[in-house]
Amino acid sequence: MSTARRTQTSNYLGYFALLSIFVVGIWLIVNTGSKLYPGTTQSTDNISVSAPTATTTNTTTETNKFRWLSARSPLSILLLQIIVIITAAKICGSIFRRIGQPPVMGEMVAGIALGPSLLGALAPNVSAFLFPPSSLGTIGVLSQIGVTLFMFIVGVDLDLQHLRERASAAIMVSHASIVVPFLLGAALSIALYPSLSAPNTAFAPFALFIGTAMSITAFPVLARILKDKDLTQSPLGNIALACASIDDVTAWCILAFVIAISKSGGLNDVALTIGLTILFIVGMLVLVKPNLERLITKQMKDGGHSRLVISEILAFALMCAWITETIGIHALFGGFLAGVVMPSNAAVQSFLKNKIEAFSSAILLPLFFVFTGLRTQVALLNDRNSWIVCLAIIAVAVIGKLGGSMLMARWTKMSWRDSTAIGVLMNTRGLIELVVLNIGYDLGILSGRIFVMMVIMALVTTFMTAPLLSLTRLPKANLSV
Repeated sequence: MSTARRTQTSNYLGYFALLSIFVVGIWLIVNTGSKLYPGTTQSTDNISVSAPTATTTNTTTETNKFRWLSARSPLSILLLQIIVIITAAKICGSIFRRIGQPPVMGEMVAGIALGPSLLGALAPNVSAFLFPPSSLGTIGVLSQIGVTLFMFIVGVDLDLQHLRERASAAIMVSHASIVVPFLLGAALSIALYPSLSAPNTAFAPFALFIGTAMSITAFPVLARILKDKDLTQSPLGNIALACASIDDVTAWCILAFVIAISKSGGLNDVALTIGLTILFIVGMLVLVKPNLERLITKQMKDGGHSRLVISEILAFALMCAWITETIGIHALFGGFLAGVVMPSNAAVQSFLKNKIEAFSSAILLPLFFVFTGLRTQVALLNDRNSWIVCLAIIAVAVIGKLGGSMLMARWTKMSWRDSTAIGVLMNTRGLIELVVLNIGYDLGILSGRIFVMMVIMALVTTFMTAPLLSLTRLPKANLSV
């Protein structure tokens, strides 16, 4: 047997051993957790999506002060909110760019700063004026449309051919970066469940959701960091992007399974939801993708009006989102899959990104960050034990994601420097993590306190990526596979 074949056999043995440990571990965790009782968190712990308000008297007085602005109509409130949100996102994004962080980090921080954690604490009357409870439903709907379009662009960026070319090492590293943090997160949920789960939440969906949240990698943020470091076209950048792409697809499939379990009333409902989801995915990839690619490419070659093409594509993306929402998983999965089946032609992809990404990223995504910020009340972590638990969550997330990716990369014969870089990059969570956490909050799986802890974990793990990557001195690194 040749050395190359022995190495490949060794890699596969390690991979299957990892999957076997994962399956047994999850079974033991769910079996143990099924004997626990859900959290007895007070109803005030599960914070509703509303801005903190001052007392009724103060709020009324403040409203009277601004009555001359005629700012109480729904449209004028929304316009003022958009102006404030875009301005704050732009300022914070520029600041974070200057300190070597991707601008989206600044936008995430801006969203949380406009919520009760900062603006609501320092100026409750201003917060109540800018974000009255009656307006938050509109922000929520617009933010969901924005994230759906964002996931559509993420799907467009997914290069299936790129995945096929680097499938062997990328799949093993990517799945290790999911399996290890998933297993550790699910195990940690045994300790978190009795005190931090939302009332009436079963252990299985809680544990599976915590595991999924721990295993997320933010493909768009990772790609942006690689671009800023001039590593996109390097061997390291190629393998990192392939791993993150596979991670994205796998994580969304797992999330769809978890949502099906949490929404369904029994095994029959779960089986029906999963079956319809698989049928939809296969139909999109086998039937829709080839015909759609031919149709759009022909329409653009024939000089089809750009506004007509965009309107048709947007209608298609929203229809896919509606289908997956109706099936019982989530609209975001449909938006993502709609992007995946878009033509792989570079001109078409550039056209879609230029027309859709600019609006969704500049206008609608900041609304999502603020919507998340309004849910994030850091004041809920009001004792030492809460912060200890938060630090434990961050530690488990980093050890599982960074450590699991690094060790599997090393197992596939990468150098320690490149393996460490892969682990650092895969530990990036960013916006995708916030999307997943909001899904868990909406489903009633996450309580207010655990939601805050997980948001902090997402921010910390994303913030640490660029500095750690710089420490590895990667610009001259050569990947040896």
